[in-house]
Amino acid sequence: MSNSPARRPTTTDIRAAKDAPEPLACLTCYTAQMARAIDEHVDLILVGDSLGMTIYGYDTTLPVTLDMMVAHGQAVVRSTQSTFVVVDLPFGSYEASEEQAFRSSSRILAETGAQAVKLEGGVEVAQTVRFLVDRGIPVMAHVGLMPQRIQALGGFRAQGRTPETALAVIRDAEAVAAAGAFAVVVEAVPVDTGKRVTEAVPIPTIGIGAGPHCDGQILVIHDALGLFPAFTPRFVKRYAELGAAMSDAAAQYASEVRSGAFPAPEHTFKAVGGTANPAPREP
Repeated sequence: MSNSPARRPTTTDIRAAKDAPEPLACLTCYTAQMARAIDEHVDLILVGDSLGMTIYGYDTTLPVTLDMMVAHGQAVVRSTQSTFVVVDLPFGSYEASEEQAFRSSSRILAETGAQAVKLEGGVEVAQTVRFLVDRGIPVMAHVGLMPQRIQALGGFRAQGRTPETALAVIRDAEAVAAAGAFAVVVEAVPVDTGKRVTEAVPIPTIGIGAGPHCDGQILVIHDALGLFPAFTPRFVKRYAELGAAMSDAAAQYASEVRSGAFPAPEHTFKAVGGTANPAPREP
């Protein structure tokens, strides 16, 4: 799907990717600098709660707050012009009730200018998805591996690997699609499960570790650029090693400061009209 600088894609455009010849190209990012760099190249940016790990240094996404998501959503929307922007609902901001989910979602859309929210879950959140959609909140769903439930899952493990669990992932995707989600992220499932999910639902599937048969693909920009070495999922392809380059640059800078090589004359300012002489000291 090609982006026009005149307008952002809409949910209708994203839905149309189900029958498009090219899959959606999506990335997760959280900052103004990153968003500006990728805006003209991708169809969709997800402001993901994975920022808890990549930006804030937490071990999981669970400590992420709604305030954090709003602040990063604002930065990404302000810095883009032609990309569809989705903001994650963080853990604890939508599970208690449909009304809580609406309050959190409406705050995100109103305060960030994003086009949609994303929440995790399948059959058990379908009613919440319907509640939100009926009240004008565009919802992207998320099935398969759900990082917000990592404590219950016992770690970051691929889902849908047995006939029973594969069927559960399919049923989850069908439930959120029937409830009105305009797209669904499918994370960390076998290729065959990703294919079956894609065939089962009428909305685009956006895969992250779900194989090549999905209607789109998404990666976390920090993973793709080598900026998060603490953990590299199997499904990540590194397109650059910026983390190593940053470390090398910092080492060179520190070495030059300590040796006196920096700052050199070309990095300093000269006085205008000659050098000022200090006032003589009183005897």
